[in-house]
Amino acid sequence: MSHPHPELGPPPPLPEGGLRVTPLGGLGEIGRNMTVFEYGGRLLIVDCGVLFPEEEQPGIDLILPDFSSIRDRLDDIEGIVLTHGHEDHIGGVPYLLREKPDIPLIGSKLTLALIEAKLQEHRIRPYTLQVAEGNRERVGPFDCEFIAVNHSIPDALAVAIRTPAGMVVHTGDFKMDQLPLDNRLTDLHAFARLSEEGIDLLLTDSTNAEVPGFTPHERDISGVLRQVFAGARKRIIVASFASHVHRIQQILDAAYEYGRRVAFVGRSMVRNMGIARDLGYLKVPPGLVVDVKALDDLPDHEVVLVCTGSQGEPMAALSRMANRDHQIRIVEGDTVILASSLIPGNENAVYRVINGLTRWGANVVHKGNAKVHVSGHASAGELLYFYNICRPRNLMPVHGEWRHLRANAELGAMTGVPHDRIVIAEDGVAVDLIEGKARISGKVQAGYVYVDGLSVGDVGEPALKDRKILGDEGIISVFVVIDASTGKITGGPHIQARGSGIEDSAFGDVIPRITDVLERSAQDGVVEPHQMQQLVRRTLGKWVSDTYRRRPMILPVVVEV
Repeated sequence: MSHPHPELGPPPPLPEGGLRVTPLGGLGEIGRNMTVFEYGGRLLIVDCGVLFPEEEQPGIDLILPDFSSIRDRLDDIEGIVLTHGHEDHIGGVPYLLREKPDIPLIGSKLTLALIEAKLQEHRIRPYTLQVAEGNRERVGPFDCEFIAVNHSIPDALAVAIRTPAGMVVHTGDFKMDQLPLDNRLTDLHAFARLSEEGIDLLLTDSTNAEVPGFTPHERDISGVLRQVFAGARKRIIVASFASHVHRIQQILDAAYEYGRRVAFVGRSMVRNMGIARDLGYLKVPPGLVVDVKALDDLPDHEVVLVCTGSQGEPMAALSRMANRDHQIRIVEGDTVILASSLIPGNENAVYRVINGLTRWGANVVHKGNAKVHVSGHASAGELLYFYNICRPRNLMPVHGEWRHLRANAELGAMTGVPHDRIVIAEDGVAVDLIEGKARISGKVQAGYVYVDGLSVGDVGEPALKDRKILGDEGIISVFVVIDASTGKITGGPHIQARGSGIEDSAFGDVIPRITDVLERSAQDGVVEPHQMQQLVRRTLGKWVSDTYRRRPMILPVVVEV
């Protein structure tokens, strides 16, 4: 198995007749999925998603793939194939189209409807090509065939990309549910047909590669939901991803059976479920769904609220309910269902929300205490089955953290893929398919690009480090006025602390030290304000460290008069 090394340099020019595959996100992480294919000087992109921030990224709203390696080649892009409508696959599209709005988007009916609604908020009208399973489209030098796959959102597609260099199959996110709610199976016959033709490189979803056996059926949840609905005394509040149409369908079915009305809460939930209903993917009995304001006139035992926030997102509806910062107030006897997976890294935030809801008297039902979620990804048993059908000549696990990629690679090896033809890459690593063999050729920049409010890419790691210090240790500011000609102190030092846990009165012990250092500096002829600020920072920083074992941010200001 080949894998990247830190010393990898930029990849050389792609040899004539070769195909280059460069993931810009989705490897070594859950989210931010984006892969760039290059042949004959032209580019095809598969997916362009976002990653949601963790606790050590304070103030960040979203994390995008790094477009820098393709920024000067936007005119070479033939199109963006979107495998399905989840945020980790389409959320980055508006930010790429800001740079070139006429890049065609290629996807299924529901996927395109979801991204078009999102792009409206960015005032972008995209060029789109709607495809369905069985379709085959020529996109520049790329001959793309689309295959139905089953996932936790309708209309998901895998794509087979044919070029003279060989055929690459990208599964997108998939599982092999044999009893799907919409009766749309993963098309194993199509994959077997592609296998007969010869799959030169297979890019496969790795998310559940460590999970033994087969992923349970989505419809297995229905019985558990009905039990919860039957036992609920007051309101039922369900938190789910705003795009999980199958899960919401089961909530609607249970609500209808138990005589409850349903209201959607949150802009993304209202928008996405409206799209799914209008396109026929969500079956809603007449009168079942009402406006949230209409719930005030209904008794609690007839109410179901469906909202976002199953990952503990601070600004999502459920988190705000837990913090008593929402118009919907949790009361004793309410039932809250977290009907989603727990994305790695979000555990603390989710449990904080669960504790907050429980504090106000809610009965919280989640994956840890009831079967209210099944995964949308193939487990190890399905992946083994899938490899035996596809028989790829080369394998490149995608969509997962390092442990998932490794586990998926081992599964491929177990089914007979030679070890020297399994490529474990990471974001930015270019993999070239030349004369039937995949090998790593170099690495391009593929770091995190942070979205902070309206700012995209302006916040970097140094700013996040500063935010962490401010959040963990606080800030101490020092203000000193000096005579411009002599360097003597004419005012201060004045010291104020915020968030450091140190009382302002405690700084009386260090003020003489700062004064002494500055006076000696003036005597030595060092009167430049920046140099004096550094002296203040070092003197105060050492005192705080020695006295309190803390390292707050120190902000010295030296003003000349």
